[in-house]
Amino acid sequence: MKKVFVDTDVCIDLLSGRKPFNSFAEKLFTLADTNQIKICVSSLSFANIDYILHSQYSVHNSRQILAKFKTLVTVLSVDSKTIDLAIASDFADFEDSIQYFSAIDNGIEILITRNTKDFKKSTIKVMTPETYLTKTI
Repeated sequence: MKKVFVDTDVCIDLLSGRKPFNSFAEKLFTLADTNQIKICVSSLSFANIDYILHSQYSVHNSRQILAKFKTLVTVLSVDSKTIDLAIASDFADFEDSIQYFSAIDNGIEILITRNTKDFKKSTIKVMTPETYLTKTI
């Protein structure tokens, strides 16, 4: 099964219903739900997602959403090595560098994000959900 790393922005598109991006996120996560791909996210994503969901939902509802979401994804650890690589990198956005090195450390060859411009120096494929869906379906 193909493993892909999904950036936080795409997860938030799905969970917050952020239009018009949510439709591509829904299709992407449906592939995971039907065991066609394995979606990996970093543990950092859960904190970021929860922070955003609090603007729409109560703490209880936000945690329920996260619990359901966790059944669709594989959560990757952010460890000291990942942070060291992110600190030493030339990524302008530190959070993006953590996401990128989480994918790299786990041997994932595709990173899916809406912010492809933030990953210009990537050594792995970086694409939007729409592009990924177009190339795989």
